[in-house]
Amino acid sequence: MNPPLEGARLFTSKQYLAKAVEYGDLAKTSVGSTKRQEFQELEGRFSVLAVLADNDELLQGKNAIGEKNRTTLAAEDKVLRCLGAALIMQWNTLPAKLQRELFDNAGGMGELLDTSALRGQIARFLHAHKNDEGNGGELS
Repeated sequence: MNPPLEGARLFTSKQYLAKAVEYGDLAKTSVGSTKRQEFQELEGRFSVLAVLADNDELLQGKNAIGEKNRTTLAAEDKVLRCLGAALIMQWNTLPAKLQRELFDNAGGMGELLDTSALRGQIARFLHAHKNDEGNGGELS
């Protein structure tokens, strides 16, 4: 059993592919069938390694993009929470027609099958917080 390659530097997909091409060329020019077969096997192995390395590079790139997206989404989530809190603080000072429009829009934000459940949660939340400080009185 081979010892693990601790600290070993792995090739890029292009380097593996170049090595596969090199072994392919050696297989074409080799004199003996044993050597030809050996070079063909090495060509195949390095071709597979090239594909695996390419996949790994793609995944690493996607993970980096994913991390950036998570950071962006977290920042946007914070902004939306602040805007929502500011809106709730002024809810009772808003005209009833605007309250209804905002309620309808918010209720439609959920999954289609969960719309009524979300609307119920929003209504209960608004009712529970109708007299909170900064809400300006009664819920319409």
